[in-house]
Amino acid sequence: MEHHREEPGLPPSRGPLSRGVEAYLRGAGRLPRLEDVARAEVYGEDLQLALYLCYELHYRGFAGVSPDREWDPDLLRIRAALEHRFLSALRADARVHDSVDEALADLLVEPVDGAGVTHFLRDEGELWHLREYAAQRSLYHLKEADPHAWVLPRLWGRAKAAMAAVEFDEWGGGRADRVHARLFADLMTDLDLDTTYGRYLDAASAEALVTVNLMSLLGLHRALRGALVGHFATVEITSSPGSRRLAEAMRRTGAGPAAEHFYDEHVEADAVHEQVVRHDVIGGLLAEEPHLAPDVSFGIDATEFVEDRFAARLLADWRASRSSLHAPLARESAHIS
Repeated sequence: MEHHREEPGLPPSRGPLSRGVEAYLRGAGRLPRLEDVARAEVYGEDLQLALYLCYELHYRGFAGVSPDREWDPDLLRIRAALEHRFLSALRADARVHDSVDEALADLLVEPVDGAGVTHFLRDEGELWHLREYAAQRSLYHLKEADPHAWVLPRLWGRAKAAMAAVEFDEWGGGRADRVHARLFADLMTDLDLDTTYGRYLDAASAEALVTVNLMSLLGLHRALRGALVGHFATVEITSSPGSRRLAEAMRRTGAGPAAEHFYDEHVEADAVHEQVVRHDVIGGLLAEEPHLAPDVSFGIDATEFVEDRFAARLLADWRASRSSLHAPLARESAHIS
């Protein structure tokens, strides 16, 4: 069976920007003003939710929202203003490496005394921590690999072939039951979470929204193709060791076989993908377009920056014994429709 395929409902707004975008999508109000965009906190809940709503029109859309809104010129103008603030902030805030080789070398180093989210979950995480983590990550994992697919028409030669090969693995190698989004839905079932696409958008923190919005931002713009490749490389290179720790966390807490399997699968698959992405996707891209090297580095740095912010939020909340979610996570029977 497939996880729920209906269009999700619009979530509750979190301020004037997201409220204006939602009203416009419903045909019941005006879009926010450009002055509102300029005043909003760039990494805050309101701006990030407004941007997420705009981006989601390019994925599955929302129940009751016309598909025509995807290319609505007025909505695209507001999206461009939101994107400009987001991208400008990322360029100012993300650490800049001097070269792609330097950026990749840092990614390949595993700290001996690591203290990140996956270390916390492996060593002391409880089931409620794992449920919160899965609920927030579901915003991406239920469409895993989809944002990166937008780069395929913008590559050619060795980079295109290698990128397509990795994406094919992410989508199950031709087997529906092995699609990684399907495997994550199975993980959610083990954790007694609702597998409906978009179900936890209302619960996700601003920091979680930022991580997914970054993928969509880079994927939707041809000019940012180098940065999207840098993002993809970061995900693949850092996935295997983190997934190993998460698999151990699932086993230690008795989360369930599907929960363990999702991360076990990524330990093996992403160890291979890391080599392909470094040597063939990045190598092939820069052989054809060497001027994109600074963009690849930016994609790596921006990804590390937003993931570090998300991790800091999770750990601060969990170490204070409070939820990391914007809205409470109900205990519910997971289902697949």
